[in-house]
Amino acid sequence: MTTTTPTVDGRVIGLAHYASRAALERILARTGNTFNQLVTLRLVAVGGDWVERDRLVEGVTGSLKIAESIVQDTIDELTTANLVEEAPAEKPRLRLTEAGQERYERIATATGEVAARIYAGVPAEDLATAGRVLTLITERANAELARA
Repeated sequence: MTTTTPTVDGRVIGLAHYASRAALERILARTGNTFNQLVTLRLVAVGGDWVERDRLVEGVTGSLKIAESIVQDTIDELTTANLVEEAPAEKPRLRLTEAGQERYERIATATGEVAARIYAGVPAEDLATAGRVLTLITERANAELARA
């Protein structure tokens, strides 16, 4: 435990991110899924009955800041694994299969349990403040990326 309260900066945010990510990766290792696959599954799961493929690719690239080709490969992996299915149309659309829904729910439940332990005892007002600050930092970082 640290004896002083650090100022929030990129290092502190990064350390929290990587520690949380390592906990998530343990869960994903048990399911055989990757982080990119989880992010993609989540966006399909919350996207309604069908999600347009282009919109999904845009959402994942925007969230993870990765190349579109990587997201396309991830969608192909999920399709091959029968976790998502595609409805060919003028604008291809995707949805979770039954197996995909079950997998997503299993991962979401496990990550929810871990998150509950991680955030246990942190006052709600502190979490709200952290949420506001991190949202602002994310917006500013995205604006910097858009300038490049």
